[in-house]
Amino acid sequence: MVLCHKEHCWVEVEAMESGESSSNERYAVFKDSSWFRQFRNGSNPWMARYVYGLIFLVATLLAWAARDYGRNALTEMEKLERCKGTKDCLRAEVVLRVSLGCFAFFITMFLSTAGTSKLDDSRDSWHSGWWFAKIVMWIGFTAITFLLPSVIIQLYGEIAHFGAGVFLLIQLTSIISFIMWLNDCCQPDKNAERCQVYVMLLATTAYVVCLVGIILMYIWYTPEPSCLLNIFFITWTLVLLQLMTSVSLHPKVNAGILTPGLMGLYVVFICWCAIRSEPAGENCIRKAEATDRTDWLTIISFVVAVLAIVIATFSTGIDSQCFQFRKDETQAEDDVPYGYGFFHFVFATGAMYFAMLLIGWNTHHAIKKWTIDVGWTSTWVRIVNEWLAVCVYLWMLVSPIIWKSRQTAESS
Repeated sequence: MVLCHKEHCWVEVEAMESGESSSNERYAVFKDSSWFRQFRNGSNPWMARYVYGLIFLVATLLAWAARDYGRNALTEMEKLERCKGTKDCLRAEVVLRVSLGCFAFFITMFLSTAGTSKLDDSRDSWHSGWWFAKIVMWIGFTAITFLLPSVIIQLYGEIAHFGAGVFLLIQLTSIISFIMWLNDCCQPDKNAERCQVYVMLLATTAYVVCLVGIILMYIWYTPEPSCLLNIFFITWTLVLLQLMTSVSLHPKVNAGILTPGLMGLYVVFICWCAIRSEPAGENCIRKAEATDRTDWLTIISFVVAVLAIVIATFSTGIDSQCFQFRKDETQAEDDVPYGYGFFHFVFATGAMYFAMLLIGWNTHHAIKKWTIDVGWTSTWVRIVNEWLAVCVYLWMLVSPIIWKSRQTAESS
């Protein structure tokens, strides 16, 4: 009774009350429910997310293992002259090949599931089931990439720069949308006084963490007055934090203090990641990567970074609602729980993103074992992402006022 749709359960109860129900009729009603059809077909869209996330994690680890420990594979590729460059070029190319296999798998899933809206659609079963066939398909795509000429792989590497940027933009929009949604849930006129204490506590904690993080970055990454670039990065982050707070508290905006505090945490974290991505050996970067020895801190940082990539891709993939133009539509019982096409598209661009992190956004720079997202290109990508995040956030604050002013001017 609980597992079937409301209308089916009502029909069954009505039949039982009239004394006309039979076991065959009850089974037919139960069999007609969409939940039973999903169970019968072995499809579960909620559990399918975790399987795709596991495939993505395995692909990321495979690319890392091939880069750091695939000496035999690199030797064979050098014999076949697949990469006309140094060993660093070969290590970067093997990452791109694994990434291309993962991208081909998820872009195929995107093309075959885009537009799925109902649970009784055959594409829902394809998305949530057929795991043996899809695993074989992923392995096949990955194997085929090692047979492709180097020219195609290098072309994919150039395209992956753009795809990784698309992933960062999608992730940025998702994070800002979540912060704005959290702020809307804590508006005074909606939850009165009980929520205000938690809002002030959360906002105060966010600002304290931001200031502590900025102070620590000054201590760790500006040991000398000559570290002008790091001083500029950190100081400009502090200026952006003040700018977001001022705009949010402006009487015409009145967006509160919570959202700039949470956005401050995000931009401070990006600034820290950007400085950490600077090449080792610099006078302003005193960290474990400056030596040839791989210690436990480097390994832990690498593991955390890989898990962060997978979690960010997973959480962004199921947040297709933040890209819908009409968000007031009510979801029917037989609608899919999330956008399948968007989910696979995010994972496809995420495959390009993890490739760029593992090669430092550059196919010809030296790559040290157990490192990820290291290099000046990685640093500037992070910094630009930070500035773009602030611009998008400020636009989301002031755009309603601008549109309202235009509508008032046109009506007058």
